[in-house]
Amino acid sequence: MAATVLPESPDAFKDATWRDVLPYYEELGSRPLDTANVEEWLAEWSRFEALLSEAYALASFAYSCDTANPEKEAAQLRFGTQISPKAQEQRVRLQKKLVELGYVRPGLETTIERFRNQMELFDAANVPLFAELSELGTQWSKVNGAMTVRWDGDEKTPAQLLPFLQSNDREVRERAFKQRAKPYLEQRDVLAGLFDRMYDLRQKVARNAGFANFRDFAHREKNRFDYTPEDCMRFHVAVEEAVLPAVQRIHERRRRLMGVDKLRPWDTAVDPEGRPPLKPFDDIRGLIDRAGSVFGHVDPEFRGYFETMAGSNLLDLDNRKGKAPGGYCQTLNFRKMPLIFMNAVGVDGDLRTLLHESGHAFHSVEASKLPLLFQRHPGSEMAEVASMSMELLASPFIGKESGGYYDDDEARRSRADFLEGIILFFPHCASVDAFQHWIYLDEAGRDDVARDRKWLDLRRRFEGDSIDWTGLENERIARWYQQPHFFGSPFYYIEYGIAQLGALQVWRNSLRDPKEAVRLYREALALGATKPLPELFKAAGARLIFDGEGMRELVSLVEEEIDKLN
Repeated sequence: MAATVLPESPDAFKDATWRDVLPYYEELGSRPLDTANVEEWLAEWSRFEALLSEAYALASFAYSCDTANPEKEAAQLRFGTQISPKAQEQRVRLQKKLVELGYVRPGLETTIERFRNQMELFDAANVPLFAELSELGTQWSKVNGAMTVRWDGDEKTPAQLLPFLQSNDREVRERAFKQRAKPYLEQRDVLAGLFDRMYDLRQKVARNAGFANFRDFAHREKNRFDYTPEDCMRFHVAVEEAVLPAVQRIHERRRRLMGVDKLRPWDTAVDPEGRPPLKPFDDIRGLIDRAGSVFGHVDPEFRGYFETMAGSNLLDLDNRKGKAPGGYCQTLNFRKMPLIFMNAVGVDGDLRTLLHESGHAFHSVEASKLPLLFQRHPGSEMAEVASMSMELLASPFIGKESGGYYDDDEARRSRADFLEGIILFFPHCASVDAFQHWIYLDEAGRDDVARDRKWLDLRRRFEGDSIDWTGLENERIARWYQQPHFFGSPFYYIEYGIAQLGALQVWRNSLRDPKEAVRLYREALALGATKPLPELFKAAGARLIFDGEGMRELVSLVEEEIDKLN
C-alpha cells in the first residue's frame, strides 16, 4: 500500500517507467467501490491522472521545444510509446468499474457517457498499435524540426520565411514561397512513407474496434455525440455555397488594389496597397509584455491569468531551429496551469496565434476550478470556441491606446486582415476535413500518388480559381505535408470550422453588448465538460451550425465589418 501513496509532485513521474506507474492503477482497480466511497475514489483517481498527465505534458513540451535533443526525445517516446497506451488500457478498467456501479450525479453525466463510449471502443490489441503511432508521430516532429532553407546565405527555418511573403517586392515573395515549400518537397517521400505506416495502423485500430474504417472509429473515439459524419459533409457543401463567393470577392478586391492580371499564391499575404508589413513586436519580450494589457480590456482577470503564466516561465513563443512546427496550449493538470508553445517570427499572424492560444489557456484556468479532471476538458469543438472567441473579443484592443501593438491605422489593417482570414480559413478547413474522409473511406487513400491528386482536386473544389496556381502543382501538394493534424491528430480539424462559427456568434453578441457577451463566454468556459456540446454552445450564446443559411449570415456580418474597417 505504501508504494501506491500518491506523490506530492509530477516530478515523481518524470523518469518513471510503466512498472512505476502500474501499481497506482492496480490499487484503484482493486479497491472495493460503492456509493459511500465513490467520490473519494474519483478524487484520488483524478489526482493521480493529473500528476501523470502533467509529467507527460512537460516531457512533450520539452521535446517540442528541442527536437534535436536525444534525451528529450527519449523521454517523449517513453511516455508516448510505453506509458500512455498502457495507461489507457488501465483507465478503461477503472471506467468500467464506475459505469458498472451505476453511479451518476449532476455534473458527472457527460463523464459517464464518455466513459461508456471509451469502454465500448477499447480493444487490447490496439495498445501496441497506438504505441507505434506515437513513435511515428515523434519521427514526424523530428523530420520537421530539422528542416531548414538557405536564404541569402543564411540558414532559416521554413517559418522564418513568412515575413518575406509580406514583402512589397513580388520577386522576393515568389522566391520565399517556393523556398518555403522546398524542404517539404525534398522530404516528400519520407513524409509520405510515415503517413503510409500511420494509415495502415489506423485502419487496423478501427477494424480491431469493430469499425469498417478509421473515419468512423475516429468520429466515435472523439466523443462526437451531437453531430455525424454526414453533418461534416453538409458543412463542406455549405462552405462551397456560402463562403466561396465571399472568398472570391476578397481575392478580386485584392487583385484590383494590387493592379495585377492574376493573383499568384505569393500575393495573398502582402498588403494590397503596398504599405509596409505589419510588425507587432521587435522581440518576444515585446509580444509578451503588451499582451496582458490587451487581455485586461476584455476582462481584468484574463490579464492576471496571462501574467501568471508569463511569470511562471510557461511560454515558449519564438521560432528557432530544432523546434517542432505549429503552436498549442497544454494544461498542466496538477498545478492547474496552462502553457503555450508557438513559433513567432515577427508577423501579424503571431499576435493572432498568441490571442488564440491564450483563449485556450483561459479556458483551462476557468475549467480547472471544477473538482475532477474528468469534468474539465470538453471536446475540441468547445475548446476552439474558447480560443477563436478570444481572437475576436481581444481584437478591438490591439491598438496602442489600449496598451497594445499598433497605431490606429495599423490596428484597423490588422483587424481587417484578421476578419478576411476567417473567411479564407473555411475553404482550408473544409478541404482538410474532406481529404481525411476520402483517405480513410477510399482504398486509394493508401496510394501516395492518389493522395496528392485528391488534395489538388479538393483545393480546386473549395478555393475556386481566383488564385492562379499555374506551374505550381508540386508547391500546392506540399501544403498538405505541412499540416500537422494529418500526421499527429487525425480528424482533428472540422472542430475549427464548427468552433469558428460559434466564435463568430459570440463576437456578434459582443457587438451588441460586450460585457454580457464576455460574461456568457466565461460562464460557458467554466462549465468544462459538464454539459453536452449543444448546451455549451448555448451557454456561450451560440448554436451549432452546419447549413449554408446559418453560415452565410455570419459571413455577411464579417464582410460588413471588413468594409467598415477599410
